Amino acid sequence: MRNKLQSKLGFGAAPLGNMFRNIPDEEALATVEAAWNQGVRYFDTAPLYGAGLSELRIGEALAKYKRDKYILSTKVGRVILDEVEDPSARQLGEKGGVFQFGRPNKIVNDYTADGTLRSIEDSLKRLKTDHLDIVFIHDVAQDFYGDSWLQHFETARTGAFRALDRLRDEGVIKGWGLGVNRVEPVELMLELDEPKPDVTLLAGRYTLLDHERALQRLMPTALRHGMDVVVGGPYSSGILAGGAHFEYQKASPEIIAKVERIKAIAQRHNVSVKAAALHFALANPAVAAVIPGASRPERIAEDHAALNEKVPAAFWQEMREQKLVADNAPLPGDKE
Repeated sequence: MRNKLQSKLGFGAAPLGNMFRNIPDEEALATVEAAWNQGVRYFDTAPLYGAGLSELRIGEALAKYKRDKYILSTKVGRVILDEVEDPSARQLGEKGGVFQFGRPNKIVNDYTADGTLRSIEDSLKRLKTDHLDIVFIHDVAQDFYGDSWLQHFETARTGAFRALDRLRDEGVIKGWGLGVNRVEPVELMLELDEPKPDVTLLAGRYTLLDHERALQRLMPTALRHGMDVVVGGPYSSGILAGGAHFEYQKASPEIIAKVERIKAIAQRHNVSVKAAALHFALANPAVAAVIPGASRPERIAEDHAALNEKVPAAFWQEMREQKLVADNAPLPGDKE
């Protein structure tokens, strides 16, 4: 699957759903064009992002390019209705208010086989395409459903899992997996006597600020099963890129203090924190690609500069000595 992603740095389109702010259409489209011009050929979106707004913008921005020149992934588990709902009234786990500036359409959770097929059909229309490359099952985890997450997971197991596996076998899609912010659903999925996924999108759980749990079981198990991991949210909701959010909330004083420690080490070694974040994620052999989000064209150039930046082994050595990365975390400096 990793060869099919075409590049290690993709484009996470959650911000184009008006995440945190009302983004003008022209700015959103210019951001996608900037990504294309920088060589990005993998784009990830979802119906949840702005109640279809991100998909609509991605579809419009990519319509002028040949479909076989890029890889497109979206997600199932939410169906967007034509009914209008007050976005501020939505209760959608930790992302409840993140997309308050998105479309006002009502969002219905549906992880059944029929809901999966309907979601794909609707996404194809919004994305202005005739096929999807990868489909992720979105947010079947504790952060959205609390103690009832296993009930939703079971619905997905007998519904979305099998529907997507059939579509892959028929050649309709190239691969499928989970798209989650927690490691437990992925670990459970790999333990089941069920069709195994090709790739999984793990957001926010393999970053400089949070990676210990993923290292314990998930990454080694993914390697054994031949399942690629796409790392989403490498900047931890923005706090590692100069923003104020961590886990879709205002960062706590403890997180801010940890980021300041990382910044101090980065300054001593003349390294940008963005570069450290990207290089850290990509150093793990289970990781096929990393997809930072962006809503401004200039951020795209920053991401690509960070990817190409040289990060010295001494930086990683100090990060490890200061216990800012786990002892067993694969690091680029280990290979030098």
